[in-house]
Amino acid sequence: MAPLEPWEKVLVDLKKFPETVHGHIECTACHQGSQSSDKETAHKDMTARPSEGDPNACGECHPDVAGVFSSSLHSDLQGYWTALDARSAPENHPPLEQAFNNHCSRCHTSCGDCHVSQPASVGGGFFEGHVFARTPPMTRSCTACHGSRVGNEFLGKNEGFPGDVHFRDGRMNCVDCHSGHELHGQPAECTQCHTSPEAMTMKPADHRYDGVQSPTCESCHPNTTVGKDNIEMHTVHGADLSCQICHSITYTSCDGCHVAISEKTGKPYFETEATYFTFLIGKNPLISYTRPYKFVPLRHVPVAEDSFSFYGEDLLPNFNAASTWVYATPHNIQRNTPQAASCNACHGNASLFLTADKVNPEELEANQNVIVERIPAPVEESTPK
Repeated sequence: MAPLEPWEKVLVDLKKFPETVHGHIECTACHQGSQSSDKETAHKDMTARPSEGDPNACGECHPDVAGVFSSSLHSDLQGYWTALDARSAPENHPPLEQAFNNHCSRCHTSCGDCHVSQPASVGGGFFEGHVFARTPPMTRSCTACHGSRVGNEFLGKNEGFPGDVHFRDGRMNCVDCHSGHELHGQPAECTQCHTSPEAMTMKPADHRYDGVQSPTCESCHPNTTVGKDNIEMHTVHGADLSCQICHSITYTSCDGCHVAISEKTGKPYFETEATYFTFLIGKNPLISYTRPYKFVPLRHVPVAEDSFSFYGEDLLPNFNAASTWVYATPHNIQRNTPQAASCNACHGNASLFLTADKVNPEELEANQNVIVERIPAPVEESTPK
């Protein structure tokens, strides 16, 4: 995504914007300040990004969304804290909160970051002269933040690996699968059946795989469920393997992220020890009614015992309480993949499985729940006549 020129970031399109719904609202209704033709007067006490820091800023007109967005993962970044809480201790929260605010909170998303401007974390700037977009533009909003893994996989930007078939052949956008309900933090699945007040008092998600699996591959491909098509692998493995086991290809993993404050600039930064391509199958750490699979692809996350050592010693004393190889749903789906070429492309192929020899020695204890002790034995395959 090319950076915008400074003037492109802030100029309002006086032809298009006044014709929109938001164009009929006074500027001060959202931005505060004073309504005046004088620049200095108009900008005094103005709020440049109304929804930044105030998840309810849009609530007067959009109460259904604003009422739940403050507890959505896009807003509160609770997924980070779920991982930190598992590995840390209460007495370590103050220095971790400082680290979080310096390094992690920049990924926080406000309403404006999706609907009127590019996210602040990538430089900001209006999409189209302050004209609001009901559907966020994929490459200027979604993959602007989710670019290094999801965006590169989905769009085919990892050299040598094709983009996701849903994008490449279907020209699908992120929101074709990820609905507004999901992105806003609303419990879409439950409210389809439960219309009572209890639907809105559900505990908010504390990580991206919390709750019911949504979307699911079967939503669009119902015939792939066990016994509903003539594909032998679906019949044999439909309940044991997540769809990505056979239909994903190589994806990115990272090692050893460390954070600090630059002595030269005084600004926070992070560094990772390594970024590399992997495809490894392991035990499912999140088995549930909607994720019943025995095996799933696993991605290595870059947390290390000393990731936050700049802010204090031994801030993750319970490092082994959570695995560093985690449940993954790569966004690079293909109809045909190397591991789906034949039964023995997987069976007997030790290179595809997360065995103990592939885990860093210092992380062995943390990953006992996902390591595969015994890979599936080769099978006798029938030869087509």
